[in-house]
Amino acid sequence: MVGRSGSVHPAHDVKAQGSKLSFTTGESRDNGGAVVWELTLEGGKLSGLERRSDGVAAKLSGVKAPDLKRDAPAEWSKPEPLFDGRDLTGWEFDNPSKNFWTAKDGELRNDHGGANIRTTRKFDDFKLHIEYNCPQGGNSGVYLRGRYEVQIEYEPADKNDQFHAMGSIYGFIAPSAAVEPRAGQWESYDVTLVGRTVSVTRDGTKIIDEQQIPGITGGALDSHESEPGPIYLQGDHTGGLKFRNITVRLPKR
Repeated sequence: MVGRSGSVHPAHDVKAQGSKLSFTTGESRDNGGAVVWELTLEGGKLSGLERRSDGVAAKLSGVKAPDLKRDAPAEWSKPEPLFDGRDLTGWEFDNPSKNFWTAKDGELRNDHGGANIRTTRKFDDFKLHIEYNCPQGGNSGVYLRGRYEVQIEYEPADKNDQFHAMGSIYGFIAPSAAVEPRAGQWESYDVTLVGRTVSVTRDGTKIIDEQQIPGITGGALDSHESEPGPIYLQGDHTGGLKFRNITVRLPKR
């Protein structure tokens, strides 16, 4: 189960009887308390209730996620810049009142934790190149289509397992190769996303090779996975992050 924020949580005490489904999870924002999900399948849709241990209940509904299985394009376009290095044209904030993003000296900077930022353009399949500079203690991420987070973090070594470490698809896919940490220095991601199939190269080392992302990660803008979405940079965790040389290549028609 993936909530609005945080990571994926395992389901326990799963019961399926006819069209009824129920299970229990524990969510970090609920201080480890049990969350009970009671759902009914009807007409291809799930609907029901989320009951939290603090007494809060919420109605919810959902539909089956799309398969998104398709072949990679035969050719890709030339790289197009998404950031001109001079201003924030082509980008927008989710919380302008807490915005600390600026463009300076060819860099997209977030001085303090506050707003997240995303492209005004939306994308389907793409190849993304992005360079980032993450300080010691920093935590950010690059959301592909605004739904799948490639983790950026230099938090204490014992804080994150490999499914939540630098280069992971947050909570779902761990990097398959180690890259020497370089906090406070420039690094790069090259990401290819076709449907839900993702490949990630970090500083020239392939760390994820054509793996299927199970679904949206915590913090996703929405769950409309069949629709195009933006490149979305997390800025609400910590400041001190810098980005540059952000380009995208699209399927060549």
